Amino acid sequence: MNVNHIIEQLTQQLADKNPNLSVNKARTWIELLWSDFESTYAKAGYDYRGAEYTEKIVKQWIASYGDKIHEFAGRNPKYAHLLDGQDDNVQ
Repeated sequence: MNVNHIIEQLTQQLADKNPNLSVNKARTWIELLWSDFESTYAKAGYDYRGAEYTEKIVKQWIASYGDKIHEFAGRNPKYAHLLDGQDDNVQ
């Protein structure tokens, strides 16, 4: 399975878990979580474990925090500007 397909599946999972997010915002969150995890993991000196491992971690985050992840953006300026605005309606 390619990464784009995995991202699409994770996006739908997050959008289903959090009715406050549009599909576009959910995708932005998934892309941010994915890239942040992989870059942080690499900076820590760990060997790359593949897309399947990253998928597993992001799924855990969706399960644990997905329903309230939209609240995080307001408290973290690193993400707020990426998730602010009215690009579309909530699904």
